[in-house]
Amino acid sequence: MNEKFFDLKKEKQDRMINAALKVFALNGYRHASTDDIVREAAISKGLLFHYFENKLGVYAFVYDYSVRYLLLELSTAVDAKETDLFTLMQQVETGKMHAMCGYPYLQPFLNRAQAENVNEALVAVEERKQQMEEAYENIYARADLGKYAAAEDVMKLRKMMELTIKGLMNERILEDAFQPEMLYEEILEYLQLSRRLAERSGQPSDEEITEK
Repeated sequence: MNEKFFDLKKEKQDRMINAALKVFALNGYRHASTDDIVREAAISKGLLFHYFENKLGVYAFVYDYSVRYLLLELSTAVDAKETDLFTLMQQVETGKMHAMCGYPYLQPFLNRAQAENVNEALVAVEERKQQMEEAYENIYARADLGKYAAAEDVMKLRKMMELTIKGLMNERILEDAFQPEMLYEEILEYLQLSRRLAERSGQPSDEEITEK
């Protein structure tokens, strides 16, 4: 982490972080420019480069900051004793929403980074990316699928939900006024639908009831 950066007033820190998150989220590393970042943050280019050597330095910093901030929110939002898959998914989304209340483009940026194909950007965030993936694995490893008859189908539902959530987020960030709270409410509706489908798959069919 760039310790000098944290000597700035919090308002200016957040303005610079949010600007970088937005520019990288919308453009990806290759097409993002520091000119766009300083314009969005309403600062001078000299100030940006006083704290960060180049575009890669900015990217690595905001990625590191984003993962640290998100993991902190997840540690609060996710119940360590919870074992229901769909409750865990809802708690994870709650943590993401809380993180985006302060940094609206934090999760869109992390999603975009998942599809990054520029080698220097991939190498710069590799360690922190692995830490984030392990955190999610640890959360979902607690899920008890025993209540559902078709565990494999439930895991497919989870994969479908993850793709749906990313798709919804991609749609919403292209709108003029991206609001994490409204996106969160929409995501909860899809999670509730997925839960109902999973619970229905665990119930015996009419034919099975007749045979009994």
